[in-house]
Amino acid sequence: MTTESSGTIEWRDLTVEDATSVRDFYQSVVGWTHSPISMGDYDDYAMVTANGDTIAGICHAKGSNAKLPPQWLMYITVADLDESLAQSKARGGKTISGPHSMGSDRYCIIADPAGAAVALYQKG
Repeated sequence: MTTESSGTIEWRDLTVEDATSVRDFYQSVVGWTHSPISMGDYDDYAMVTANGDTIAGICHAKGSNAKLPPQWLMYITVADLDESLAQSKARGGKTISGPHSMGSDRYCIIADPAGAAVALYQKG
């Protein structure tokens, strides 16, 4: 089963120990501004381009992001998260984190057989 948006890059995140200083780095270097996203006792950040498009997230390596490597992570849409996870496992991939729910959406982070991390994202 596929959907029209399956296989597209839906989002991108950068998870690091000090998201505030990295947020400020990208604000200075590429001109992004930010909008805080409350994670309870700390904020992660949605990064916004000069024309107002929310383009990416910069997140602290805490909570469900604690095990993620410090790299840009793409979120790729899939039609059926459970089926994609089964295919990943069958083809030598490993689950790093999840599946997690975000409202009615679901996602998980996997490593491909070469060890590169990517998130699989199923819209609710």
